Amino acid sequence: MDAKSNEIPAVRELLKAFTDLAGSVITIDALHTQHDTAQVILARHADYVMTVKGNMPTLFQQLKKLPWAGVPAVSAVSTGHGRRARRTIKVALAPAWIGFDGAAQVAQVRRTVTKKGKKTVEVVYLITSDRMADPVTLAAWVRGHWEIENKLHWVRDVTYQEDKSLVRTGNAPRVMASLRNLAISLLRLDGHKNIAAANRHHARDPHRTLKLLQAA
Repeated sequence: MDAKSNEIPAVRELLKAFTDLAGSVITIDALHTQHDTAQVILARHADYVMTVKGNMPTLFQQLKKLPWAGVPAVSAVSTGHGRRARRTIKVALAPAWIGFDGAAQVAQVRRTVTKKGKKTVEVVYLITSDRMADPVTLAAWVRGHWEIENKLHWVRDVTYQEDKSLVRTGNAPRVMASLRNLAISLLRLDGHKNIAAANRHHARDPHRTLKLLQAA
């Protein structure tokens, strides 16, 4: 994105590069829950799933006040990385006041995570233009979105410390980002789930890295 711009218009420009996204569902971070972004997605014949968090306090409180107590819930439990997570989703028709073009349904998603005996609860809301998506499908889309965050963005930020990189000029940042993505993809394809451990494994013997590259 341009130096004097930000992610919001950059995402819209990216979406405009596609003339037709028929049949696609675009999941998007809370930062991009914007009326104009919804319009751009619909213009490409796609559907959207937008997240509403505390960064939109008025809309968040309006959605929170909906009669969720009377809405059936669907729950799923997952374990991993020393934690247990229960995700509960409730879906209802979008109220007339929602204000987003094409909005068909809204949902409440509650994540209860227990790790080392400590429990944390997060509640977010969704707005989607997909009229047919059931709670299980919506939950799968949201979880798939966060799997990208956890398996790629988090690894780049934490394991490879991308935000601390001093490579910041010219095309070098893009080149380094591409190389990080390449390394992560190769290790994932080789069956590694823990990228930090995989890096240490390959660092101990350069021949392992050469074999990995040759097998790709």
